[in-house]
Amino acid sequence: MNTEPTHALKKAVDLASEYLTGIGDQRVGPDEHSLQGLASLDIELPEAPQDPGSVLGELHAHGSPATIVSAGPRYYGFVIGGVVPAALGASVLASAWDQNTGMQVCTPVGAKLEEISSRWLLDLLRFDPACGVGFVTGATVANFTAICAARHRLLANKGWDVEQDGLFDAPTIRVVVGEQVHASVKKALSLAGFGRARVETVAADDQGRIIPSEIPNLDDMTLLCLQAGEVNSGAFDSFTEIIGDAKNAGAWVHVDGAFGLWARSCAEFDALTEGLNLADSWAADAHKWLNVPYDSGLVICRDREAIVNAMTIKAPYLDDKSPYEPCWFTPELSRRARGTEVYAALRSLGRSGVSDMISRCCGHARRFASQLETAGFEILNDVVLNQVLVRFGDDQQTRRAIELIQRDGTCWAGGTTWQGKHAMRISVSSWATTDDDVTASLEAMIRSGRQAQAS
Repeated sequence: MNTEPTHALKKAVDLASEYLTGIGDQRVGPDEHSLQGLASLDIELPEAPQDPGSVLGELHAHGSPATIVSAGPRYYGFVIGGVVPAALGASVLASAWDQNTGMQVCTPVGAKLEEISSRWLLDLLRFDPACGVGFVTGATVANFTAICAARHRLLANKGWDVEQDGLFDAPTIRVVVGEQVHASVKKALSLAGFGRARVETVAADDQGRIIPSEIPNLDDMTLLCLQAGEVNSGAFDSFTEIIGDAKNAGAWVHVDGAFGLWARSCAEFDALTEGLNLADSWAADAHKWLNVPYDSGLVICRDREAIVNAMTIKAPYLDDKSPYEPCWFTPELSRRARGTEVYAALRSLGRSGVSDMISRCCGHARRFASQLETAGFEILNDVVLNQVLVRFGDDQQTRRAIELIQRDGTCWAGGTTWQGKHAMRISVSSWATTDDDVTASLEAMIRSGRQAQAS
């Protein structure tokens, strides 16, 4: 049995290369035979060690065929990006480094790459360079972290130390959200002790945007949550109109921008993102539109002191004299070096590369909407970004069309409910999607849609 680490690594690289070769030509969803192959991995725990190369071979033989090819160019299901080449390579390197990126003393390189990536991200998104940035698992934890920072600041302004004394008998914080608030924000609010049911909900328009005139009077004990990119329609709240009034009232404004925040990198969408930078905190996913490997989320906070106080961990063996520690901006102390892939993606793409990627995906989305509508199907949303909602007839016909599209394997898109109607959601988020991929996908969608209507 060969236990040399480089032997297993070389084997993994060979198998991964085999998987990725021709990824654009294989079916996006696994067929039934591939799913049945997973049973071969379901064995009793071995009594003795096994050869690492053989273990990897089994994983590839039975696991690779059963993947959803979301790293390919024709996956439009959930808002999942692909992986740009430099970020994929950086992920392998980061795994080989195996750095615990909570503290500088554990990883000078991991801490430095996050510091550089933070500066680049704030520059790319045109945010205040003094903002604090944390590298977390995804938007749920990013929202949670920002909400904890807001909780700290609002209560500290009233003389309450929530990190020491908790929420028992603390002054009450109002939480105001839109009717179409994402589930991850609701979960984050629950984790932070605010609950899901006690929030004040503001009516939304037919695109999922908060109606500004419906927002209640805010005050200096209010957390207002807005959206940059409604998960179905892609719509953005009216930031300039809403945030100005909220800040005048002393409220904390948080923006859930899991994928929509990246539109700030593209001047084409300046009208859509106007005022977005005026908020107090933001959440985003790098594994969505920056196209880095899972898992990679970002929390950005204007009030560095608030996020540091909310997240800092103290122990006798931890250095409290350092000017910067990665763990001050995240819930985790121990975590992988997520900034490595972000650094590689940003450096390889550059400012124009990120902007072009966002613009290209949105152009593909507009083409999907235009040609599906021309084919006689109903588009339910204003296509302002990368999201398209299409309906192939009634609910039953739409569900049947989605089933046929997924079974066909050319592309993958999933279902959702919008304004009481079942629809298929197309999310174009991959750097690898080309005009030819859109053409092939449209043919499959139109063919399946017409078959669903006929049956």
